[in-house]
Amino acid sequence: MKLKKIISLALTFMMSSSLLVGCGQSKKSSEVLNIYNVGDYIDEDLVTKFEEETGITVVYETYDTNESMYQKVKNGGTKYDLIFPSDYMVEKMISEDMLTPIDYSKIPNYKYIMKDFRNPAYDPHDKYSVPYMWGTFGILYNKKMVDKKDVQSWNALWNPKYKGEIQMLDSVRDTMGISLMRLGYSINTENVSQIEAAKEQLIKQLPLVQAYVNDDGKDRLIVGDAAMGVVYNGDALVLMDENPDLAYSIPKEGTNKWVDAMCIPKTAENKEDAEKFINFILDPENALQNADYIGYSTPNQAAYDMLDESVKKNPAAYPSKKILEKSEVILNLPKNILKIYEDAWTEIKSQ
Repeated sequence: MKLKKIISLALTFMMSSSLLVGCGQSKKSSEVLNIYNVGDYIDEDLVTKFEEETGITVVYETYDTNESMYQKVKNGGTKYDLIFPSDYMVEKMISEDMLTPIDYSKIPNYKYIMKDFRNPAYDPHDKYSVPYMWGTFGILYNKKMVDKKDVQSWNALWNPKYKGEIQMLDSVRDTMGISLMRLGYSINTENVSQIEAAKEQLIKQLPLVQAYVNDDGKDRLIVGDAAMGVVYNGDALVLMDENPDLAYSIPKEGTNKWVDAMCIPKTAENKEDAEKFINFILDPENALQNADYIGYSTPNQAAYDMLDESVKKNPAAYPSKKILEKSEVILNLPKNILKIYEDAWTEIKSQ
């Protein structure tokens, strides 16, 4: 794992192991596969290996957020063959008829996907998506600055003892989700009074917060300029490698169990090769190599079985069943409910 992974998630660039093309200039050919993924979210050696094994040229373009990917696919200027949306975005794209059904007869390696990741709420019949990576978010804290007992609950983020030393994610669903979980509510609640209560708690918390951050806050955690912050588990593993004083806690109330998936847009011009690539990624050796490189958790049982015991026993990478049973996948909500969340977020950020 490398710190550059954290930094590169915020960058948008295009790479191919055999050629470079300008943004939006993907080639159209039965032997060219156009992939759109988050920055540094694959071991590039696997792209080269796929090309060498199949003779297919991969044009690999990257994005920084689900929303920017969605807009580009929606606008249709570039015909991507394979994309990697998160759970809630998979559901959104299904609802808008933007994805094409996957032919599982072309993906025999799907048999390695763990049962817990099949038929998810965002794609109940496994029709449009194949799990790629999964993870959680929790509290990354400095052991020299924070009492371990304090971070066993999301209440730590409201603890006046750490005023000015707390970082929160600059993300409406994640941060509202934390406030909802702390209050004992679902992160997918459509109850207006519950959403309002979560908002009020976040407004109450503001005097304690150093900053709302994404990747820009991680350097401060490394050097000890913040006592704690909410981070995704893969980032936590990287940051803990950089600074042994850092530790990761998933609070007892539960967390978001997120899943990123491989999907084929309805506008894809090379569905067959997209399915070949999915099957290639699900090969246990390839899945293991990819998980080792990326640092997030694999839904591939055979790859998991081959991981080092130290990784499998690391609760930051693979939380206990008890924690996961309390965790929820963020779902796409009705537009009118999302508007309530967004309005609440605007009010919080305007204080």
